[in-house]
Formats: sequence, C-alpha cells, structure tokens
Amino acid sequence: MTTTHDPQIAGKAVERPSTPGWAALLAASIGQFLVVLDISVVNVALPEMRAGLGLGATGLQWVVNAYSVTFAGFLLLGGRVADLFGRRNVFLVGLGLFTVASLAGGFAQDAGTLIGARAVQGLGAAILAPVTLSLVTATFPDGPARTRAIAMWTAVGTAGGATGGLVGGLLTDYLSWRWVFLINVPAGAIVAGIALMWLRGDRPAAARQRLDLPGAVLVTSGVGLVAFGIGRTEEHGWSALLPLAAGLVLLGAFVAVEARSAQPLVRLGMFRLRSVAVGNLTTLVIMAAGFALWYFLSLYMQNVLHFSAVKTGLSFLPHTMGIIIGSRLVPTLMARMDPRLLAGAGGLLAAAGFAWQSVALDEDGTFLGSILGPGAVMALGFGLLMTPLVEASTAGAPSSEAGAVAGVVNTSRVIGGAIGLTVLGTAAARSGTDLVDGYSTAFVVAAVITAAGTALVPFLPRPKKGT
Repeated sequence: MTTTHDPQIAGKAVERPSTPGWAALLAASIGQFLVVLDISVVNVALPEMRAGLGLGATGLQWVVNAYSVTFAGFLLLGGRVADLFGRRNVFLVGLGLFTVASLAGGFAQDAGTLIGARAVQGLGAAILAPVTLSLVTATFPDGPARTRAIAMWTAVGTAGGATGGLVGGLLTDYLSWRWVFLINVPAGAIVAGIALMWLRGDRPAAARQRLDLPGAVLVTSGVGLVAFGIGRTEEHGWSALLPLAAGLVLLGAFVAVEARSAQPLVRLGMFRLRSVAVGNLTTLVIMAAGFALWYFLSLYMQNVLHFSAVKTGLSFLPHTMGIIIGSRLVPTLMARMDPRLLAGAGGLLAAAGFAWQSVALDEDGTFLGSILGPGAVMALGFGLLMTPLVEASTAGAPSSEAGAVAGVVNTSRVIGGAIGLTVLGTAAARSGTDLVDGYSTAFVVAAVITAAGTALVPFLPRPKKGT
C-alpha cells in the first residue's frame, strides 16, 4: 500500500512516494505519540513543578497552554513547509527542535525559562505533527487501507495521553519532574535514527514558493490572546475582554490575509469541501471537552484522592485500553455502517462518560468506584469517534496539499483543546473553593460540549458507495 491517491489532470503521471507504507505508518505513529505524550506527561508532574519552581495557578496553567497555543498557531505553517520542502526533511527538523527544547525545559531554573521552553517545544511539535498525518494520507489511498492506517495513527497518538500519565508518574516519583522533559532527548535521538534509516526523501509538491510568515504570526498571536483573555475572566472580569477582542481581531485579519495571499498557509477554498469544513469544526468542538479527561482527572486523583504520581499514571491505563479497543473496532465497523452513525455513537458515548464522571467524583472516592467505569466509557467513545472525524476532515484533498490539510486538522484539535482547557478551568474555579465541586462542574461542561459537537456529525457528507 504505497500508492498515493491524488486526482490529476488527465495525461499527467501520478507521482508516488518511495517510502514503504509500513515505514510511513511507523514514523507517523511514533511521531504523533511523542507530540501527544508531551502534553499528558506534564500533567502528572504539575504539582512537583509548582513546588520546585514556586509556580502560581496562572503559571501552572501556562506550562500547559504555552505548548498548546504555540503548537496550534504554527501548525498551518508546519503543514505547508512539509508540502514545500519534503516530509522527511521537515520531520527531522521538527523532531530536532522538539528535542532541544525538551533539554532546555529539563534544566529550567525558573518559571519563565520553563514556559519559554514549552513554547519552543510547541513550535517543534507544530512542525512535526502535520508530517505524521500527511505521511499517512499521502501514502495510503482512500478506502479500507487508509481507514486502517488512520485508526492506527489515532490509537497510538491518543493513547499517548494515558501512557504519558504512567511515564510521568514513574519519572516524577523515582527521579524528578525534570525527567518528564529530559526523557525526550534519548527518545528523540532514537526516532531520528528510525527516520534517517527508513524514510526516503520525497519530492516537494511545488517549486520555490514563499512561506506565509505573516499568516503564521497572526494566527499564533490571535489564538494566544483569545486563550489569555478567557483565562483572565475569573479574576479580572470585563477587563479580560480586551485581549479576547484583540485575539478575535487578529484571527479575522488572518482570514483576510489568507484570502488575498497568492501562497497562503492553506487555501480557504479547501473549506468549500463540506467534509473538511464540518469535520474540522466538529473536531474543534469535541476536543474542547477532551482535555477534561486527562487534566482534571489527574488533578482529582492527586489533589483529592492523594494518589502518587505512579498510581495516577497506572489509573489511566484503562483509558488507554478503551481508546485502543475503540480505534481497533473502527475499520471493521466503518465497512459495515455509515461512518456518521459510528462517529455519532462514539460522541454520545463520550458525553455519557463525562456526565457519569461528574457524579462519580467524591472526596472519599476510589479507583473502582469513581474512575474505572466512567473513564472506560469516555475513552471507548473517543476511540470510536476520532478516526471517522480525521478521515472526514482529510477527505477529498490532493496529496500535494496533504501537509496543509494535516495542519488544519491538528490546528482544530489543539485550538479546541487550548481554549477548552481555559473554559473548563474557569468553570471549575467559579463553582467555589471545594475541589470536588470544581472538577465535577468541569466534567458537566465537558459533557455538554461533547454533545454539542456530536450534533454536528449528521452534517458531514454522506459517504460514497463503494468507499
């Protein structure tokens, strides 16, 4: 399965990548695993970081958001770079930047240095992540082969969220919180060796073209100001509307710049494809709730149940299994039923899991009574939901724009997560001083957001017969 699906004008040859399908999927899965891992691996170590560097609540939140917001802002640029300069080269550049930033974060001596390192990590991840998805979509043709590849990419990447909890717990308890960053250095070196050995250079899709740096700056600044403004609403009230409004203006300017640019980060005409437009909008909304699963459960287990970091990580293993099982079932189920029905069922299952989790939280809770059941339901729902969404969000785009489309998909995921984290965090804080009440409120809001996102699924185009 090494052919590329790319409709071309009649008479023109279809260029095929030289990287074998198995190698493309291996590199894509490992790369995505590292990117997602570095979000969740930090969550478990947050209390130790707070103590070690004297971080306040705002600083602690920006250890997470600095990565997410920078990641989201530069994903479109990262995807376009992959289209212009080749996936193998860009994969290695992104991996190298990510690894060096991890080294800096591991040796950080103050909050500013740590947050800055996280921002650079996000930039490296923004270069790396679109390549992982574009390797899959450009290598495997539409149909069952692509569905299986995307399901594997989704399962491995999403499972990194739960695996990160265990890895972070082990490193934090037995070494130091610094090792949640330093572990990326040898891991990055190993992955680079795999890429150098098996990924082969591909020809860029277009000759010399100018990168749309103004667009990247506008979207990064806009997303950052929006997230910053939302995060300030609790303590600063109406004054938080200023950065929020400024962020929205910058995002509007980004759209205007892209509409007039001869070489945009992504063609706005791409969103005339209903699959791309609805798929990405649904992904953005769904992922605004997705962070509750990892972030607030981690805080609940450590701050309320007083689990150790290792026990917290082990407690996330059922979530990993739920995602893997759901993703493994998807290719078989998609061959037998409408993918929209499957995605809708997964979304409703995830929403039910969030609602169950909100009432299961208790000050005297246990793993079996408060975490296992709702966690497994949430994870299984997401496992069933995300593969159809990713496939829909990339459907119909030529492989010459695979990187740009992958950048859009990842941007939808991460913008949703970054904004969702601040919205859910604000909702939790406003519910009062009781931690359990705050976390419960966050899960209620997550259930409502997930249900709203699922309501968009029927607007996806009907799949063509025979695909």
